[in-house]
Amino acid sequence: MGSTRVQGPRVAVLGLGEAGGAIAADLVAAGARVRGYDPKAPAPPGAVDTGSEAEAARGSDLVLSVNSASAAVDALRAGLSAAAPGCLWADLNTAAPGVKRRLGVIAGEAGIEFVDVSLMATVPGNGLRTPMLVSGPGARRYADLLRPLGARTDVLDGPAGLAAERKLLRSVFYKGLAAAVVEALEAAGAAGCEEWLRQIVADELTRASAATLDRLVEGSHRHAVRRTVEMQAAADMLDDLGVPPLVSTASRDLLRRLAQSPPERDGLSSFPGE
Repeated sequence: MGSTRVQGPRVAVLGLGEAGGAIAADLVAAGARVRGYDPKAPAPPGAVDTGSEAEAARGSDLVLSVNSASAAVDALRAGLSAAAPGCLWADLNTAAPGVKRRLGVIAGEAGIEFVDVSLMATVPGNGLRTPMLVSGPGARRYADLLRPLGARTDVLDGPAGLAAERKLLRSVFYKGLAAAVVEALEAAGAAGCEEWLRQIVADELTRASAATLDRLVEGSHRHAVRRTVEMQAAADMLDDLGVPPLVSTASRDLLRRLAQSPPERDGLSSFPGE
């Protein structure tokens, strides 16, 4: 008797740029039947090029929208015109939770299951193995479809928008930290001491721990008045150095708000010199 080959899922990838192209290529390598659409980029070898979102979505088990947050709603509406009942629509774009909820409503009204997917690391070098947070009515089905192909998915029990919320909360910290480092090093370069400050930043990041987090939060509340004045002085210095004090003035304004609305809690630790 001849063996029957089990075919992989039918996956449409909308958006074949850096992220979508890498994911589509990995899906092909893992045995999925991939159809792609991008008006500016061809599908990777082994995937079928299509001429529209609707053509790509037609007959697919899963649609991955990896274009942009600004195009996500239009792509969904275009694809829904051909998506069959039972299709799962996954939005992988970095968008506000409200946008993800809106996409979920549109898909639900069309009888299509929706999943909010947040990519939690850079896709180049990771492809389909990029860690993903997923939420929404189709989250578990999404994980069941892609985990056998090598995807790394963590399912959050909750509505569409929850995964996006978690990612963007992390972005406030991580991208804000990066912006502060970039601004500080640019100013240090203008002052002629970039290597000195670079070493200080590296040392602080290396020594960071849970206690560091407590020190940053509690110290900011306790010393908000003094630090507001300090960050105004820092912003003035950056102006003198010819460096726009974008992060410095934002820090000043946040500290000013903390000084005007002290936390309702006792026992904040004092951290002299911070």
